[in-house]
Amino acid sequence: MPPTETNEQTAIKGEDISPAKDGGVIKEIIKEGHGDERPLTNDKVYVHYVGTLLDGTKFDSSRDRNQQFDFELGKGSVIKAWDIGVATMKRGEVCRLTCKPEYAYGENGSGEKIPPNTTLVFEIELFDFVGEDLSEAKDHSIVRRTLTKGEGWAKPNDGATVEVTLKGTYQNQVFDERTLSFTIGEGFLQNIPEGVEHALTKMTKNEHAQLKLKSKATAGVEKFNIPANTPVQYDVTLINFEKVRES
Repeated sequence: MPPTETNEQTAIKGEDISPAKDGGVIKEIIKEGHGDERPLTNDKVYVHYVGTLLDGTKFDSSRDRNQQFDFELGKGSVIKAWDIGVATMKRGEVCRLTCKPEYAYGENGSGEKIPPNTTLVFEIELFDFVGEDLSEAKDHSIVRRTLTKGEGWAKPNDGATVEVTLKGTYQNQVFDERTLSFTIGEGFLQNIPEGVEHALTKMTKNEHAQLKLKSKATAGVEKFNIPANTPVQYDVTLINFEKVRES
């Protein structure tokens, strides 16, 4: 008698990494990664993957296409199991994720290859991840890594009053550390770099982000005796804000 999905699952190896610890996402490390860093919410991640059913039937593979797959972590652009699983990986790591339907394609399935209510298995290799480019020119002059996700969807607009905690570092030395309130568009009056001000319009309440600034996005740091256009880093928490009413 062929194995059923239920009794195949009893043989699954690995650790339950689902937030609810309901067995929804089981991770088995096939090859250890290197370093200590893991991708954060909003990071762009680059992976190869092979997707199979529990009986080993392959339904998708980036390796067959010989093209890495990339997506922004934590934004719901992939199945829930991927957002959970890839966030636990290191560069160079290869793992196997066994994903219950609730963390995959659920009761609807996907196309002809993935039936409704199907547990899926993905072998994933994480090659790299980078912070989110917030610069308007997409020149990586403002790169955000989200350390703590904020609340809701509302963001400060031009003219909004913001309350922030920030810490600026240059060559691993802290040059600015304070909690303050200011108006978006007038940050220069309190020596707030253009890049920090722009990033705040992309943040939500209580978000804690690491910002890497370079080029024109650093305008304002010269007040701290730092050479113009020199790369700097800011840790910023948006404590609160009051949007200006748009006409």
